[in-house]
Amino acid sequence: MAVISERAAVRRLHDRLGFGPRPGDLDAGFAATVTRLLATGPDAGAQATPLPDVGAPPPQSAKADKTAKQQAAQQLQAQASRAVLWWLDRIAAADLPAVERLTWFWHGHFATSEQKVRSPRLMLAQNQTMRTLGMGSFTQLAHAMIVDPAMLLWLDGNSNKAGKPNENLAREFMELFTLGVGNYTETDVREAARALTGWTATRENPAARLTARRHDATPKTILGQTANFDAGSFVDLVLSRPSSAPYVVGRLWFRLVSATPPSADALARLVAAYGPGRDIRSLLTALVKEDAFHDSATSLVKQPVEWLGGLLRALRVRPSALDAKAGTQLLTGLRGMGQVPFEPPSVGGWAAGGAWLTTSAGLARLHLAQLVAQHADLGTVAKAQDKPAAIGDLLGVDGWSERTRACLSGVANDPRQLAAIAACAPEYVVSG
Repeated sequence: MAVISERAAVRRLHDRLGFGPRPGDLDAGFAATVTRLLATGPDAGAQATPLPDVGAPPPQSAKADKTAKQQAAQQLQAQASRAVLWWLDRIAAADLPAVERLTWFWHGHFATSEQKVRSPRLMLAQNQTMRTLGMGSFTQLAHAMIVDPAMLLWLDGNSNKAGKPNENLAREFMELFTLGVGNYTETDVREAARALTGWTATRENPAARLTARRHDATPKTILGQTANFDAGSFVDLVLSRPSSAPYVVGRLWFRLVSATPPSADALARLVAAYGPGRDIRSLLTALVKEDAFHDSATSLVKQPVEWLGGLLRALRVRPSALDAKAGTQLLTGLRGMGQVPFEPPSVGGWAAGGAWLTTSAGLARLHLAQLVAQHADLGTVAKAQDKPAAIGDLLGVDGWSERTRACLSGVANDPRQLAAIAACAPEYVVSG
């Protein structure tokens, strides 16, 4: 194993527990950086970017004329765009970015899409739930997600009623959210669906509702246990299974450390840190102490939103300061890269690794980097004698390969083009 330097490990902390370093962030030591990133104190940047009220979703009627439907679609799209730009702005502004990074992780884990929910207000409410609970107890988060209104609309909870259960939420909750494939049976899915009957949600109401007459209040046998399970007791049963903790730990490991699973010893240590309280902050603290976190081989390709969030932070560009045209271009760029917040492609979330390194995504990344660079203050780079090194300092990159430096030297007299090319270099696109 090749161990990275402490400075590289600090950069990795900012990449994995945040969205990349701001200028000066790499000057602190590893232990101090862990403490700061996982702190629970007030966050002035977050407080300055409060959750927006995007308004109620427009009425949707099958009987509406074509013009009315187009207007409703445009209004809904405007609300969705406002929600995305707000979250990008929060990511850029946050002083404790681990909260936003974990919110982003849970958004991919409990993947829910606005394209079916069609209520940006509900998507933001789910987003806030993940933000509030995402660094604490996974038990509380799982209980919240099982009756989250956006989740219920996304996984057909409204169709789940006594006598005619819909299995979607029960299946995905076990397969993707808490246990993993092979740790439950089809019978478990059918019985769990009965436990979840009766919960309904509407696009206009911020809270889900349990309708007693739609709930199956008879005994169910799930995972070998028989009882009159409901949503809450179903969650407790699932989380108590021996396979649940390793599964949740493994998902965080995959996104924050390495695509290679942890060793048996490492997994045991991390499960112990997660503990009976299912403490995510404790797990993260243990996770970054593992040898694999400091191994040069455990590099990860940044997802588009992670890459953009880091670039916004490094170059001190706030989406809220952009005009409407630039804001639209920002969203268009993310869509061109294949990832827009609140629009995961499926309940399985987004891809990882080399899937983000396609030619088309690379072109969209360059255009997006040029857009961000156009709004950045690059005065220090323009004045520097070694301009490639200066843009590296801004981006938190200690050094460039000979090939990258040659490319950067060719555009060194244009600070904005230099910044854009540097942001698309392997040294920045990959969290090494």
